[in-house]
Amino acid sequence: MAIPSSTSVVIPAYNEAIVIGDVVRALFAAGQWHEVIVVDDGSSDDTAGQARLAGATVVRHPYNKGNGAAVKSGIRTATGEHVLIMDGDGQHEPADALRILARLDEYDLVVGARSTATQASGARWLGNAALNRLAAYLTGRPIPDLTSGMRAAARRHLREFLHLLPNGFSTPTTTTLAFIKAGYNVAFEPIEARSRVGRSKIRLLRDGVKFFLILLRVVTIFSPFRIFLPVSLAALFIGVVYGVWIVVADHKIPNGSVLLILFAVVVFLVGLVSEQIAALRMEGRE
Repeated sequence: MAIPSSTSVVIPAYNEAIVIGDVVRALFAAGQWHEVIVVDDGSSDDTAGQARLAGATVVRHPYNKGNGAAVKSGIRTATGEHVLIMDGDGQHEPADALRILARLDEYDLVVGARSTATQASGARWLGNAALNRLAAYLTGRPIPDLTSGMRAAARRHLREFLHLLPNGFSTPTTTTLAFIKAGYNVAFEPIEARSRVGRSKIRLLRDGVKFFLILLRVVTIFSPFRIFLPVSLAALFIGVVYGVWIVVADHKIPNGSVLLILFAVVVFLVGLVSEQIAALRMEGRE
C-alpha cells in the first residue's frame, strides 16, 4: 500500500534557500514520510543548509547539472518502496501529495495536474497547452498537464526509465510519456499550484524547443509509427496530387512527384523497421 511511511520524497532544488526549509517542514507536518531527500543541484546559496536544518536528507551536487540530474540522484538515493517527486519552490501543497499517493494503489504513475487557473499565464500557458495537445496525439490519450513537477510512482518503475531521463528540465515530460507508452496505468490528479517563490529557471523559447524534441524522442523510442506514418502519408499524398496535376496539364510525369513518392516509401519502411525494433526492445523489458 502506498502510504507516507513507505514513500521517499525527492525534491530537486537550485538556489531555493528562501523557501526550501518551509517546504520540508510542511511535508513533515502533513505525514510521517519514510524520508525526505533534497537534492541541492550546486546552489550558490544556503539551500543545503536550510534543508538539512528542516530535517531533510541532503544530497549535494558539486556544480549545477540540471533538474533532471537532481531527480535522478534523488531516485538513486531513495530507499522507500514509492517515490514522490515535487518541486522545491513552494508551489505544491503537502495535502495534494497525500491525495496523489493514495491513488498509487490503483495506478502505476500519478501526476499532479495543475488547473488552468493556477498555471503560468500568457505565452507559458499557450506553450504548455500546445505540448499537451501534441503529447495527447502522440500517445493516443488525453494529457491535461505534461510538465507538472509533482508525481509519484513505485521506485522500481522509476528506476526502469532512469536511463531515459535528461539532465535538464524535461524529466516530467519524459516520465509521463515513458509510462504511458510502456503500457503502465497513468492517472492525473487535479491539484492547485501556488505562485513560486523567486524566479523560474525555465526559459520559454530555449526549454520549449527542448521539451518538443524530447517528446518526439521518447515517443519514437516506444511508438515510432506515430511519427513516421503521418510524414509518409503526407509525402505520398502531395506526390500523387502533384504528379496527377502535371500529367493532366503537361502530359508528363514530374521528377518532383517521383521523388516525393519514393521518399514516402522510404520513410514508411524506416518506420516499419523502427516499430519492430521498439517491439523487440519492449519484450526485453521486465
